Amino acid sequence: MIEKEQQTKYLNAIYQNTRTAIQSIEDIIMKVKDQELISELSREQDEYTCLAKECENFAKAERIEDIKDNNWIEKARLWTSVNVGTMMDKSTRNIAEMMLIGTFMGVLTLIKDKEDHKNVSSELDEIADKLFKFEKKNLEKLIPFLTKENK
Repeated sequence: MIEKEQQTKYLNAIYQNTRTAIQSIEDIIMKVKDQELISELSREQDEYTCLAKECENFAKAERIEDIKDNNWIEKARLWTSVNVGTMMDKSTRNIAEMMLIGTFMGVLTLIKDKEDHKNVSSELDEIADKLFKFEKKNLEKLIPFLTKENK
């Protein structure tokens, strides 16, 4: 029973990481004017959605029924953060910076979650590793938008 609880906690941590990214992109993409940044964020959103689906499939295979999305307080916090962060500045640079900060926070959270759930599930470690590699790639892809001419 304890093993299933730990598995569920680890799964939820990874799943919520992906869901936070998906929601952040949904909240911010409509404010983006730069077509290259829109394409990059759309690509990221698609991959985060695939990773979230992997979590859902794992939950189904392991008969974990209490996989949880972020609660409404977290969703409201994200929405508010995006809207306040872009109220005065909708430039490509500012939006890229916001996405970089969010992505780096996701990486930090993932590292801590993986450490907190050592030896819980090799399958979940694989999903976490995919997410980690993907988020590192996203950091590399978003950094050039900081030096792009502001629009």
